[in-house]
Amino acid sequence: MSTPARTVAASARIARDRHRGLELLRATEAAALSVGRWLGRGDKTGTRDAGQRVMEEALAGMPFDGRIVIGPEGSNNRLVAGRRIGAGRDRVDLAVLPVDGVSLVAGGLSQALSIAAAAEPGGIGTPPPVAYMHKIAVGPQARGAIDISDTPENNLRRIAFAMNVQVQDLTVVMLDRPRHQALLERVRGLGARVALVSDGDVGLAMMATWPESGIDVMIGSGGTNEAIVAACAMRCLGGELQCRPWVRHEDEAAAIRASGYDPEASLSMEQLVPGKEVSVAVTGISGGGLLGGVLYHNWWAETHSLVMRAQSGTVREISTKHHVALQPDEARRVL
Repeated sequence: MSTPARTVAASARIARDRHRGLELLRATEAAALSVGRWLGRGDKTGTRDAGQRVMEEALAGMPFDGRIVIGPEGSNNRLVAGRRIGAGRDRVDLAVLPVDGVSLVAGGLSQALSIAAAAEPGGIGTPPPVAYMHKIAVGPQARGAIDISDTPENNLRRIAFAMNVQVQDLTVVMLDRPRHQALLERVRGLGARVALVSDGDVGLAMMATWPESGIDVMIGSGGTNEAIVAACAMRCLGGELQCRPWVRHEDEAAAIRASGYDPEASLSMEQLVPGKEVSVAVTGISGGGLLGGVLYHNWWAETHSLVMRAQSGTVREISTKHHVALQPDEARRVL
């Protein structure tokens, strides 16, 4: 029989765990509301700074003691790896990208997101010391069908078999990069449909798990930090992500070995994010196949978000109306 003290402690822990994603939602919504004002302005620096400043302010007031494991890149970065942030005692690891797709926002393009993830201490892995990773991601139907060490052709055939479709029925998404040209031709050679996106590969991995997105597979290479953040989301969404370090020269290979990783070995999402208490909040900035973008009205705004928790498999889709005072100075301060 459980004692009252144990019951209270268990209830408090359940309430805390369930609330982390909703707390993080305040940070992603705030960043999206701020960054959305920069859509199409062509200013990457202003876009990046706006997201970091507002997310930093939101995280600083949250009821946890957070250690940033993954943060945005670039100069004047406020959310650097190793920084502790928050106003509580509940220790968590954090992975935060105020803007996944800075160039998308600056260029007025779709698919940009704001993302924040939390896990118990040690639950979000330190990324290998390499700039890029090869990646492949699928949804729940094709979980277990992928092997990043195998050829793209064999992977797509197994994915199609798992989903009970033909390879020609699959839609494969990848970043529009010169480095993907050979891969693109191989995918086209199988007859699969291809969607090319200029930036934001965390969102692309998530789209492979989201039925309404129209995407079945994400494949290609992208940022290592983004791979960790994507793994957090995939742990919650029930899909599968596999990665392999893209070793470009011997110095990188030596650094990877020194950090405890095998430069030739594939990495599962459980290796990248070993935590059991993973929560993720994602808010759309410029809209697209995963989430709608920020909409501004007369002194109020709307956001579209997902809040996810790996331990329970809960995924909440949240549309929020942000009403503010009708005084212009108050509206500017909040939005």
